Amino acid sequence: MEPKKIRDGYLVKKGSMFNSWKPMWVVLLEDAIEFYKKKSDNSPKGMIPLKGSTLTSPCQDFGKRMFVFKLATTKQQDHFFQAAYLEERDAWVRDIKKAIKCIEGGQKFARKSTRRSIRLPETIDLSALYLSMKDADKGVKELKLEKDKKVFNHCFTGNCVIDWLLSKQSVRNRQEGLMIASSLLNEGFLQPAGDLSKNAVDGTAETSFLDNPDAFYYFADSGFFCEENSSDDDVILKEEFRGIIIKQGCLLKQGHRRKNWKVRKFILREDPAYLHYYDPAGGEDPLGAIHLRGCVVTAVESTPDVKKSGDENLFEIITATEVHYFLQAASPQERTEWIKAIQVVSRTGK
Repeated sequence: MEPKKIRDGYLVKKGSMFNSWKPMWVVLLEDAIEFYKKKSDNSPKGMIPLKGSTLTSPCQDFGKRMFVFKLATTKQQDHFFQAAYLEERDAWVRDIKKAIKCIEGGQKFARKSTRRSIRLPETIDLSALYLSMKDADKGVKELKLEKDKKVFNHCFTGNCVIDWLLSKQSVRNRQEGLMIASSLLNEGFLQPAGDLSKNAVDGTAETSFLDNPDAFYYFADSGFFCEENSSDDDVILKEEFRGIIIKQGCLLKQGHRRKNWKVRKFILREDPAYLHYYDPAGGEDPLGAIHLRGCVVTAVESTPDVKKSGDENLFEIITATEVHYFLQAASPQERTEWIKAIQVVSRTGK
């Protein structure tokens, strides 16, 4: 029986022989990590066994390079990976640590079985409840919150979740609400943001979910992002960088001249509406920017050139000046999320 896939996505990996960092398609299995040069490749470029490995996060070995974690194997080999942002790194680290722990205990990797562990009634449909919570008009409101000189975008507090469950008569009291909220968290529908809620998930609190105004959470497929506040009032950003970050992550982008495809890290901002793209292997300055005000974005089935990346999950942005950009997401869901986010920003941002 083949090992189950736990997580996959683009990460930047440091080469084992040369001091070079390159984006790779990384797949976490129950017993190993495989990495591929491209998502469409059939065989991995390399494989890292998890048995006996140790994980270090954050890894500060590379100065300005942020969101790095290190995996050291039993053969004294160190592997370094870099995520696009903090929450992405933390999600990889949590799953890798759990996979290693399951191997040590002779267990199969599984998300927490909330129905058994906290006796969740069979009548509760967590997927349907999650969709109701995300409803733009009647759901839990996503906010911009500040704590400890950090700005948390598109998140909400633990007590707001319990208040919402009570207001919709989904639960009878706060204790029952805490049980349901913990189930949503354990099943991955909700994610912790900030030290207080993350420590609770790691087991330093009585419950994994906190009914607390200082405990922050976000929807798993939202545009959540945490950024540091700057105390330097003299820092003046270019106009296009002043917008709030709505969404970020890695996508494949087609070049305009050679028509080849490369992995790029994208950051979507609103007001003003810009989509900046960067070399995910390093560099603080963007390689380019797409002004989104008045643009059109649609899903497409193929690109009008011969150098294809594989025709899955493509979408096109046509700017107000009629410049065409072709991008490729890793999954249909990710493509839909990017299209919706860009459509909103294109209408509301200047």
